[in-house]
Amino acid sequence: MTVTASADITAAQRKKEVRRVVLSSYLGSTIEFYDFLLYATAAAIVFAPVFFSDLSPLAGTIASMGTFAAGYLARPFGGIVFGHFGDRYGRKSMLLISMTVMGVASFLIGLVPPASAIGSWAAIILVLLRVCQGIAVGGEWGGAALMSLEHVGGRGRGFAAAFTNAGAPTGSLLGTLALALVALLPEDDFLSWGWRIPFLLSAVMLAVGLFVRARVSESPLFREAMARQAEVDAAAADRPTPPILSILRRPRNLLLVALGCMASFGIQTMFTTFAIGYASHSGVTRSQALMAFAVCQFVAIFTLLGFARLSDRVGRRPVMLFGLGAFVVLIVPILALLSSGNVALVTLGFVLGFGVCQSATYGPMAAYIAEQFGTAARYTGASLGYQGATLLGAGFTPVILASLQAAAGGGTGLVAAFMIGLAVLSAVFILLAKESKDRDLSTYEH
Repeated sequence: MTVTASADITAAQRKKEVRRVVLSSYLGSTIEFYDFLLYATAAAIVFAPVFFSDLSPLAGTIASMGTFAAGYLARPFGGIVFGHFGDRYGRKSMLLISMTVMGVASFLIGLVPPASAIGSWAAIILVLLRVCQGIAVGGEWGGAALMSLEHVGGRGRGFAAAFTNAGAPTGSLLGTLALALVALLPEDDFLSWGWRIPFLLSAVMLAVGLFVRARVSESPLFREAMARQAEVDAAAADRPTPPILSILRRPRNLLLVALGCMASFGIQTMFTTFAIGYASHSGVTRSQALMAFAVCQFVAIFTLLGFARLSDRVGRRPVMLFGLGAFVVLIVPILALLSSGNVALVTLGFVLGFGVCQSATYGPMAAYIAEQFGTAARYTGASLGYQGATLLGAGFTPVILASLQAAAGGGTGLVAAFMIGLAVLSAVFILLAKESKDRDLSTYEH
C-alpha cells in the first residue's frame, strides 16, 4: 500500500510537472513570437514611412522587408549557438537567455528614433536589433519544443510539442491586436509614436515569461543523456564530438526537414506580411486587414493543435502533405478573397490559408523535426532544421513577393506561381523523409 501510494504521488507530480513544462513552452513561445512577428506586421505597414521615408513607397517597402529578412538570416546562427550549449549544459538555461535577449531587443526597437531625427543610423540600429531578435528566436524554438517533447516522451508527444508552435499564432495574434488598436489613432500619431507601444509592452511580457520559465525542471531525457555522456567521457581519451559536427557529418535528416518544412514558413510569412498589405490596398482599411488577420490567428491556435493531435494517430507526414496540397488548390481563390475589398471575405481568405493550410503543416512540425535527431544533438539538430526552414522559406519571401507583384504590374499571378512551386518542392522532401511518430526518443546518437 505504501509503494502504491508513493507511485501515485510520483505519477501525480509528474503530470503536474508535464503540464507546467507545456505551459511554460507555450507562454515562452508566445512571448518570443509576439516580438518576432510583431516586427513582421510593422515592417509591412509602418517601417517604410518611418525609417525609409526618403525612398519611393515601393522601394521603401522592399527596404523595410529587407530589414525583416535580417532576422531570418540570424536565426540559424542562434540555433547553432543555443543548440550547442543546450546540448551541453541544458535546455532550461538557454531558454531563459533567449527570452531575455528577445525581450530587450524588442523593447529597444520601440525606442529607435525615426530617420528624420538620426538619418541612416535609424535603419542601421533597426537591423542590429532585428538580428538580435533572430538570434534569440533561433535558440528559443528548439529548446521549448524539446522540453515538452522530452518530458512527455511517448504517446501524445506531438500534441504536447505543438503547444510550442501554438505560441506562434498566439503571439502573432496579440501583436496584431496591439498594432490594430494603435492603428486606430490618427495617421500622424500612429506613425510618430503609436506603433511603438506594442514593442514597449515587451518589457512587461518578458518579466512574466521569465517568472514562469524559471519554475520548470530540466528535461529528464537530457539528464539521462548527460549521465551517459559522463560515463563515455570518463572512458574516452578524446574530447566529445561537438553536437554541430555530429549533425553535419550525417546531414541527410537536417536537409530533409529544412527543405520539407520551408513551404510552411513561406505560407506563414506570406500572410503575416504580403497578404496584410495586399488586402489593405485592395479596399479594406489597414485596421480591418489587421483584425481579419487576428481572427485567423485565433482560429489557427486550435486548428494547429488539432492537426498535431491527428498526427499522433495517423503520422506527421500525411497531415503536413494535406496542408501543402490544400494550399496549392486554394491559393488562387485565397488571393481573390484578399483582394475583394469585403471584410468578411478577406477574413475567410486568411482563415483558409493560414488557419487551415498553414496550420496543417505547422501543427505536427515540432515533433516531426525533433524526432529526426538523437538526444545528444537534438537541440542543435532541431534548431538548425527549423531555422534552416525559416531561412529558406521565409527569409526573403516578402521581398520576392513584393518584387513579383511589382513585375506583374500589381497582379498576383506570379505570386501564386511562386508559392505553389514552394509547396510542391517541400512536399517532395517530406515524401523522401521517414515517418517519425513512433521513434524511440531515448536514442542517444544522432
